[in-house]
Amino acid sequence: MTKIETEDQYNWAVQRVEELFPLVSEEAPHTDPLRIELELLGNMVADYEELNYNIGEPTLADVIKLRMYEMGLNQASVAKLIGVSPSRICDYLSGKSEPTLKIGRKICQRLNIDPAIVLGV
Repeated sequence: MTKIETEDQYNWAVQRVEELFPLVSEEAPHTDPLRIELELLGNMVADYEELNYNIGEPTLADVIKLRMYEMGLNQASVAKLIGVSPSRICDYLSGKSEPTLKIGRKICQRLNIDPAIVLGV
């Protein structure tokens, strides 16, 4: 088998990786058969997951919601923090509008969100 093609093969490979993981130490030589098997299966599992379970890049709305949860903020407190109205935050979270460059900077600085996410790049 050179690549995982079915869900059954994937499930078997994941189970085997979980069995091998505790048996292979970081110090195991690269010629160790169990380490070789673990690396090969691990790469095949990763390739299958990237193809079939790719979750993509997060949207600005997703990241703002996550940061609000992490920081214990509501829409009103985020609005106050970055200097916009609560309805504007609602627009950002719903995807109805995007922040201006000036507000984008404040989102980056005050919510600690990567500028690439704010700019959508």
